[in-house]
Amino acid sequence: MPSVGGAIVGALLTADPHAKAMAARKVARDWRLGRLDFVFDAAMPDRPARPDRPELLPPNQMPKRGKGGSERGRIALWHALAHIEFVAIDLALDIAGRFGAEMGREFVSDFLAVAADEAMHFALLDRHLVSLGSGYGALPAHDGLWEAAEETAHDVAARLAIVPMVLEARGLDVTPATIVRARTQGDESGARILERILDDEIRHVAVGAKHFNVCARIRREDAENLWISLVRRHFRGGLKPPFNDSARVAAGLSLSACGALAC
Repeated sequence: MPSVGGAIVGALLTADPHAKAMAARKVARDWRLGRLDFVFDAAMPDRPARPDRPELLPPNQMPKRGKGGSERGRIALWHALAHIEFVAIDLALDIAGRFGAEMGREFVSDFLAVAADEAMHFALLDRHLVSLGSGYGALPAHDGLWEAAEETAHDVAARLAIVPMVLEARGLDVTPATIVRARTQGDESGARILERILDDEIRHVAVGAKHFNVCARIRREDAENLWISLVRRHFRGGLKPPFNDSARVAAGLSLSACGALAC
């Protein structure tokens, strides 16, 4: 029987965006159906395979999106969202493969399910881009999300603290306003896609918080204090309010801890 570690590496090393999305969903399905052994016999790559496009730029070199109501600005927004979801596929695969042996079967199941969700989100957003006359890869994108993975590759608690509990949690704060903007522009299909993504991302952040709390118990540390210390060590800058308090509470995040890092 193939190993889950090897299957994850295969998906990470798939460059084509649509093939990667399909590969992530297949790994999740095969694991759920018992077709993969709980074996990690392949090293996770330092970087996942990437397509030739989009061109990846440092965050400070990204072109301005333009006015939000313009066609150019709308396409740039949806392209940025599609890129976030594309990288999120790799982030979920990598955490399952890199730390699964240490954290156990439930951890692997949870994050492979997240990877499958992110693949579906990417497919929906790319299809929406096509409906706008564009597509994923048409514009440059930045690699800041994967830089967070590199920064935390040594420590599962740090990875959980930064990726689901800071970066994904930021989506809980900003997505409601983006939904309103889409509806104001008459983009009902885009608004419905974002509502689906928001619901799923609350669950994803909750998965991160659940396993972070496990790490804190194993280390015999207070979860809030551990999270604050890891964010200060591994995340540049503080957290930007306003926060979506209800979504954060639903995801199991501490509002007091978020407030301690607000800037």
